[in-house]
Amino acid sequence: MSDTTQPRRLTLSVVVPVYCGSDYLEALVQALDTLRREWNEQGAPFVLAEAIFVDDAAIDQSGPLIDRLAEAHPWIVALHLSRNFGQHPATIVGILHSAGDWVVTMDEDLQHRPEIIPTLLRKAMLDHADIVYAKPASAVHQSMFRDWSSRGFKRLMQWLTDNPNLPSFNSFRLIRGPLARAAASVCSHDTYLDITLGWFTQSIRLVRATMKDERFIRTKRSGYSLKSLFSHGWRMIFSSQIKLLRIGSVLGFLAMMVSILAGIYFLVMRLYAPMSIQVQGWTSLILAVAFFGGLSAFMLGIALQYLSSMILRVHGKPTFFTIDRSADAIAAEWAKAQPEHPA
Repeated sequence: MSDTTQPRRLTLSVVVPVYCGSDYLEALVQALDTLRREWNEQGAPFVLAEAIFVDDAAIDQSGPLIDRLAEAHPWIVALHLSRNFGQHPATIVGILHSAGDWVVTMDEDLQHRPEIIPTLLRKAMLDHADIVYAKPASAVHQSMFRDWSSRGFKRLMQWLTDNPNLPSFNSFRLIRGPLARAAASVCSHDTYLDITLGWFTQSIRLVRATMKDERFIRTKRSGYSLKSLFSHGWRMIFSSQIKLLRIGSVLGFLAMMVSILAGIYFLVMRLYAPMSIQVQGWTSLILAVAFFGGLSAFMLGIALQYLSSMILRVHGKPTFFTIDRSADAIAAEWAKAQPEHPA
């Protein structure tokens, strides 16, 4: 009797927050359906099990549209938030409703092309990565100010938070399913999702891909207002331990040490060469200010770092997290046969 048992296929969930995507959603669904059918025809070890569209109180007709798409395609799930909560909360909602072995998050406007997903999976399989970001290979907005400001903002946040992965943060990401749901479950209103993902794993990789913000190029209107950028920056800072706190503590400690050493030096000078100090009184005053100022900065930095650690604990930063990467072997041969770069 022959064994007809089929090898297990890894499931993929796609999460798309929707706010103003009525012009793009049908094309996006068609591209996802094409990828889904190609995998089925090729006998790939992956199956696109579901695409979850989260209506974040859309300002156009996206809400009714995703309902119609869900009726036409049984693998599409339509979710509707009660009001506008923002891209990050909408993404978190979609992740928490997902069930796939892997989760892809992407934007609604075709800036993130579904045909890049196999390349993300290939990178994850070959490197046993838990998160793979699609990093733009060239200018996304075709606007010098918009692209430079975006890169400058990320570099500033990287310097403030001392997070080496921050320049890679992108809403087009592939995440191992259990990890994605664990990270999403601890996110609060002010938690930045990508910072939270970094609490659970350091196995993070990048894939360079061609991405164009056609909506911005065509309309010159960005999906991110100045207010939303400040909100992103605040969430990044609030979810991280700030490097400035450590710098302040170190500078305060150095000021204390310098004032002590200088005090010893001037005391010796006072005892053995009193005539070399021509101005009386100012030396002790300056040293006292330096010492107590440094002590205050040092103690404040320690207190703020302790407070920061408490905040991260309240946010749900885990003590540990286990991950099972054994299923990667299912797709190992498939991954080796995939092209290294997307078209």
